[in-house]
Amino acid sequence: MFICELHGTCEPRFGAVRDAFDANWTDHAEVGASLCVIVGGETVVDLWGGHADAERSRAWERDTIANVYSSTKGIAAAAAAMLVDRGELDVERPVADYWPEFGQAGKSEIRVRHLLTHEAGLAGVDEDLPDGAVLDWERMIGALERQAPIWTPGEGMGYHAITYGWLVGEVIRRIDGRTCGEFVRDEIAGPLGVDFFIGLPESEDSRTADLLPAPGAGPIGVGTQDNLAARALGLAAPRLAGTVNSREWRAAELPAANGHGNGRSLATIYSSLAQGGGGLLSSDSIEACGATEHAAREDMVLGFLVRRSLGFILSTAGGRYEWGPNPRTFGHSGAGGSLGFADPDAEIGFGYVMNQMSAGLGADPRWKPMIDAVYASL
Repeated sequence: MFICELHGTCEPRFGAVRDAFDANWTDHAEVGASLCVIVGGETVVDLWGGHADAERSRAWERDTIANVYSSTKGIAAAAAAMLVDRGELDVERPVADYWPEFGQAGKSEIRVRHLLTHEAGLAGVDEDLPDGAVLDWERMIGALERQAPIWTPGEGMGYHAITYGWLVGEVIRRIDGRTCGEFVRDEIAGPLGVDFFIGLPESEDSRTADLLPAPGAGPIGVGTQDNLAARALGLAAPRLAGTVNSREWRAAELPAANGHGNGRSLATIYSSLAQGGGGLLSSDSIEACGATEHAAREDMVLGFLVRRSLGFILSTAGGRYEWGPNPRTFGHSGAGGSLGFADPDAEIGFGYVMNQMSAGLGADPRWKPMIDAVYASL
């Protein structure tokens, strides 16, 4: 058992949140982590502690960042929503209107919203890809242009675990001219003054925590390539085992999987989305893109019900993604346990980032005690 010394600030009435965060070291073998909660624009919890490496030789500092895996998807969704807000993107239009080469192989009628709700039928790629291909943007864009839908678009939901990033990111690039990482840097992280990167500069490596695999876990999807879940979840895993802490992985832009940030950056971004008006998005766009359900099905890749808005997951009472009591709460989690969400009803922005991954998909056992404590403290 490792006892952690926490650092940062916590308002007294949110002391139960601090206790729940602290308990992760004794109850869930936490190594290093950060937690931030913003309510009504005021930071009420901003805590960090532990270590940034397995050897426990580097302390987790105030500005330590880590790979948040699929929590990146929510930030990419916010970027797409900003283009909707500006009238540059219409989610009901075919993707091929913005990206003509996409329209081949039976994809001419796929709408942009199908990409955002994981209903496009492009959860995997059939081409035999060489090692390193997932770090080559143009290679993966070409493969997706040639890919036929795996199911009829709009008639099923299947988590586009890594393809989401190329699909949504390329639409952003075709409209705006900047890559998704550049857009996030210029339009989200920069204006909000937060540390969040899709495509991490080498200059940031010294403050980046190493991701630590879940005990006994192997690469997702390896050895079961004959099913849809393996095609989606295993697209990158066999080629990335042992490389997620490498300079090559950190430098690449994968808007589905390799954003780097901390609890404060996620909470700050989602706080802006929770409040509306004067932030990243108008209140109308937050409602339309974030808080409104656009699809709710059993996900064919994950194997359980998921409620989705446009690129975000919506909290589901009693489900794998239950983030407090309000059904309009939206956000995204990442493999291993990171989580960011906005609750527009309670005006909460929540961010949790760690380096010790947990096993499994969906709910992480560290979330519920912290989230329950937040709402009990309001």
